Amino acid sequence: MSKLGSIGARLHRGEVSYDFIGKRKIWFAVSIVLIVISLGALLAKGLALGIEFKGGVEYQAKVKITHNTVDDVTAAVKATNAKDLGDPVVTTIGNDQVRVQTKPLGQDDIVKVRAAIGKEVGVPTDQVSNQQIGASWGSQIANKAILALIVFLVLVFGVIWAYFREPKASMAAIIALVHDVFITVGVYALIGFDVTPATVIGVLTILGYSLYDTVVVFDKVRENTRGITGSNRYTYSDATNLAVNQTIVRSINTTLIALMPVGSILVVGTVVLGTGPLKDLSLALFVGIAVGAYSSIFIAPALLALFKEREPGMQALRRRVMAKRAQSGVAAGAPVPAGALAVGGSPSDRPRVQDVPKTASATAGTPTASSRPVRPTSGAGRPQPARKPRSKRGK
Repeated sequence: MSKLGSIGARLHRGEVSYDFIGKRKIWFAVSIVLIVISLGALLAKGLALGIEFKGGVEYQAKVKITHNTVDDVTAAVKATNAKDLGDPVVTTIGNDQVRVQTKPLGQDDIVKVRAAIGKEVGVPTDQVSNQQIGASWGSQIANKAILALIVFLVLVFGVIWAYFREPKASMAAIIALVHDVFITVGVYALIGFDVTPATVIGVLTILGYSLYDTVVVFDKVRENTRGITGSNRYTYSDATNLAVNQTIVRSINTTLIALMPVGSILVVGTVVLGTGPLKDLSLALFVGIAVGAYSSIFIAPALLALFKEREPGMQALRRRVMAKRAQSGVAAGAPVPAGALAVGGSPSDRPRVQDVPKTASATAGTPTASSRPVRPTSGAGRPQPARKPRSKRGK
């Protein structure tokens, strides 16, 4: 077995354990810092909305792509000095097409830009197509995306509540999802990547990924906490921490496997292509998958434990557990054995037959103050009928 597999097996059995839940204040502080940075980036820089959201003019022309095509076309468009031109976005599509995006322009400026592009790439002006995109279409996309997000969150809350029969689990999952989306959007504002319909698709996709990982952890929490109030060995936080330790190797493995292809697409879209839907989609997926794995391990389970520990029954359980540990001298951070979370404790906690002390009252055939005389039994264990003394038996 590999070293990582051995560590995973020991984590699952509870032989080794890291106190994720006990250090939740650290994770919450890290998340607050990330959210503050994201909020600052949104307020200071805002989102770089693509042409689909803010409107503009898009030009396309068939050209023979060279190494300097993008730079040459960009310089030619800027040289037109069109009113409110701003910084044009020039990209290549495949090996034989160039695309230019500008802010909304007047009709005369549109003609000037078309002529400049045609002259630079060596094609007639009428072979340079242009399309005006209104901002109203982008606002419709934005409104529908927000509506889809709200509907998704409402459905997630209802499904998790129905599955786990626990509204606190739904609350923890929803907070983790909002946490993931906010940080992902903040990264877009910080880096300055364009927000396009592909970005919206990527953000909605990461919600499903993050939710899947969270549900896996919560399912293990439910398994570990089943009947926990009937014992006095472990608190709800202890059982939740064991669930995180039991699933962390799986979460890391699935996250790394998902990040490798997405990271490759991000490199290709950023370095090779320069811009386009691949870059917009892959950045949202890459950041969202990483942040979703973080929230599934450090945020959602900690929130669930925090909510549950406020219940009177769980508070009573914690007092019993702390009292027992104080009497036995067990360390607060001791590893939680996986089998010790069943109702009534683990098999090792139950008294064995040979451990029961033999007293005079427990000896077969010895009367006690509260019981009848016990007749001797045969090997089969059945009571035998009383027999007359040998001297009084009939011949």
